[in-house]
Amino acid sequence: MSIKIDSEFCTGCADCVSSCPYGGIEVIDDVAVITGECNLCGACVEICSVDAIILEREKYVEKVEKSLYKGVWVIAEHYKGEIHKVAYQLLGKGRDLADILGVTLSIVILGDKFDNILEEFGNYGADEVIYVSSPILRNYYSDLYVNILSELISEQKPEIILIGATPTGRDFAPRIAKRLNAGLTADCTGLDIDPETNNLLQTRPTFGGNIMATIRTPNSRPQMATVRPGIFTVTKEHKRKVKIKRIESQYKEKVSITKIVKTIEKQKISVNLEEADIIVAGGRGVGSKEGFDLIKELANVLGAEMGGSRVTVELNWLDQDRQVGQTGKTVSPKLYIACGISGAIQHLVGMQNSEIIVAINKDPNAPIFKVAHYGLVGDLLQIVPVITEELKKLKSKE
Repeated sequence: MSIKIDSEFCTGCADCVSSCPYGGIEVIDDVAVITGECNLCGACVEICSVDAIILEREKYVEKVEKSLYKGVWVIAEHYKGEIHKVAYQLLGKGRDLADILGVTLSIVILGDKFDNILEEFGNYGADEVIYVSSPILRNYYSDLYVNILSELISEQKPEIILIGATPTGRDFAPRIAKRLNAGLTADCTGLDIDPETNNLLQTRPTFGGNIMATIRTPNSRPQMATVRPGIFTVTKEHKRKVKIKRIESQYKEKVSITKIVKTIEKQKISVNLEEADIIVAGGRGVGSKEGFDLIKELANVLGAEMGGSRVTVELNWLDQDRQVGQTGKTVSPKLYIACGISGAIQHLVGMQNSEIIVAINKDPNAPIFKVAHYGLVGDLLQIVPVITEELKKLKSKE
């Protein structure tokens, strides 16, 4: 793909300069010029009133027969014999997608000694478990995952593949997509099916989280998406009898180009927002680092964790590990209390799946109220202490 400017038509109006979010275009001697910052997004093409900017795209030759691809797959990862929780979250969403398409939902596990839990996946919506069993697969080997999964996908042809956007998922997912010439959308916050084309609609933040983009990959299969943990909720209300496909593989360590020499346990963190049942979070409206004493006191009374928006971290009011949002933690607690948080999309992405959201903000038009279940319009510096004191009174009566 390339972009060029026809100097005969360009009037040097500079509309394209202001439209470019990357500083990828300049006007020199009354003619627009593309700079090295251009990422071929096409924003300048749409704004040009004289059609002087031309974005040339290579024609894509369809290489797959899409009708051969059926089914939704969830790729599970594991550590120390436990399936990662994001796999269960993806099964819940995968069940919705599979029902819309009228296809089978499968979970794929590459591992060892998981035989006794395979039938349980039916409770989470799975129709089928594809279990590749080998002692070496108790650990994660990037090249083995890529090779095994690429072969399975080529043979069985699922149309949709969902993968957790964890360090492991982010490692093997793009490599598989490249090998299969498939479309991959990273860090999705929403998934749906286009009712007209049955293509997967993959929604994710873009332009620094200022815009939500919905992406389709209509000309390739499978359609692949990674999803951050905490975006979707676990649904354990199914009673399905799963079909188990067990594949025995006697892989040896020597078949991998890597060797695991030592596993170093990461230090236990004191803040684990992803597991918290209650979070009290503050934003710019808290006013200062000292203002967070009110937030902390309310959190202590509720037995909650304290969190914050990105700006509070940038201002050094909170530590990085307490940030909620696109560039922080994605959380889904039972109760989320947002104090002085306006509700920018970057923050909403990280907490919108909370069971109950309470917003406190003095701006009645703040976007946070659109997702909140309960809203209090007013000065949080006055409201939060009142709530804290009332909760203390209730606790003293217990």
